[in-house]
Amino acid sequence: MNPQDWVDHDPDPTTRAEIQELIDAASPALAERFAGPLEFGTAGLRGPIAGGESAMNIATVTRASAGLGAWLLSKVSRPKVVVSCDARHRSADFQRATAEVLAAAGCEVILLPAQLPTPVTAFAVRHLGADAGVMVTASHNPPQDNGYKVYLGGRVVAGDNEAGVQLISPADKEIAALIAEAGWADEVPRSTDGVTPVDVLDDYLARAVSLVPSEDRDLPIVITAMHGVGGEVLRTVLERAGFTRVIPVAEQFAPDPDFPTVAFPNPEEDGALDLAIATAEREGARLILALDPDADRCSVAVPIDGRWVQLTGDQVGGLLGEDAARRHDAGTLASSIVSSRLLARIAEHHGLDFQPTLTGFKWIGRTPGLIFGYEEALGYCTDPEFVRDKDGITACLRVADLAARIDLGEFLAEIGRQYGWYVTAPLTIRMADPADIAAALERLAAEAPKQFAGSNVFRIDDLSLGYLGLPGTPGLAMVTDADDRIIARPSGTEPKLKCYLEVVASSQEEGRARLEVITRELAEALGV
Repeated sequence: MNPQDWVDHDPDPTTRAEIQELIDAASPALAERFAGPLEFGTAGLRGPIAGGESAMNIATVTRASAGLGAWLLSKVSRPKVVVSCDARHRSADFQRATAEVLAAAGCEVILLPAQLPTPVTAFAVRHLGADAGVMVTASHNPPQDNGYKVYLGGRVVAGDNEAGVQLISPADKEIAALIAEAGWADEVPRSTDGVTPVDVLDDYLARAVSLVPSEDRDLPIVITAMHGVGGEVLRTVLERAGFTRVIPVAEQFAPDPDFPTVAFPNPEEDGALDLAIATAEREGARLILALDPDADRCSVAVPIDGRWVQLTGDQVGGLLGEDAARRHDAGTLASSIVSSRLLARIAEHHGLDFQPTLTGFKWIGRTPGLIFGYEEALGYCTDPEFVRDKDGITACLRVADLAARIDLGEFLAEIGRQYGWYVTAPLTIRMADPADIAAALERLAAEAPKQFAGSNVFRIDDLSLGYLGLPGTPGLAMVTDADDRIIARPSGTEPKLKCYLEVVASSQEEGRARLEVITRELAEALGV
């Protein structure tokens, strides 16, 4: 695309001036800004906030909304669409542009208040019977990014288990084609007629609080919002549920799109919980609950043997999965294929169904009969009847309720004694060129180690050919005679090769020791 044509049709004076300055200076940065349109896929849009066709800005959001509106109108008359946003840079501007474009296209637009958690948007789509929902967020990406996530529901999905779940193919490809046909952003109509402000937060809070017994509980809990939008919502939910000693990490509680106290606003990252741990030690807390910036993920830390231990996503998935299984006589537990196999054992033990899924809540949320689902990347669906997506708020509440009844370290040990110790760890390798990731997987498939931790590899599966009855997806799975498992796959959102390692042992110590050996051997096999 000619950058000057883009400037001539950019409705935003800020980014228009930004690109014009680059043109006048003949800046090499123009090539990056116009490397091709920001692609719309099953994750919607996500990218840096900047001018140009390859970035998140009013123009790209306008054209995306025009394409989404055209697609919805091709399916149903006067579609009802929920539009919400987090507190990132430009989020409120992108929310307003989305709402006005959809309204002008002929949609009934429900505008939620700004700076809400992503789970509230997923809740609103189901609660209000909307045909779609748009959440402006980049989740736990760096501060310079933003994104545009789409949920489908109401009349455009096949059944209740798909309502309020992120879109999948072919809808994403059909919408992308209509975005390409949308024309220049300044020629896309916008209107405030048909935009109705609606606040569903009280309804969401009431539903969340109803999930656990409401009684006074003197468990001191430290919570951190990681500078995102979930802090006040989480505190309100916990306090209404009877937790009388909720202690926010003051430095990280108010929304701040610059995320000043963390190198990367993701509770999985090393050092992200340092302030929370310092607060917990000072206040004598017994539990730390951490949200990511849009509050759809949560992390948990507990004191074990005198030191704070951050639980893995699989450990929290096991805790919540066992708790859910004990509360249900029927239904399905679900987890992604890269998550621990422990949940399948839990389901079998309790006479429940289990469904493995491809990675992502767009698949987990669609599971029929779902009562609990999770993925190892800190995402938990604990109330699929009302939020069919990962929800950090209700996951935190469920964990707090558990911790008030039983020591979480002891509960983990109980689960280990019952099912064996499923110990997991990631190995992530950043690669600048996606072709290098594909090449690394091909080398691993062609020259796979014959043993890991002294145990023979008896099975190698090419995930692209299908795995556990699921559609093909890029990656490789290896299983040893000791029932240790290694899965390697390209990240769906970042230039990384991601490996997921799991051992099944008779003790946590044995599992960790074997995991260290496997990690080293896999790294050597990959040449890193």
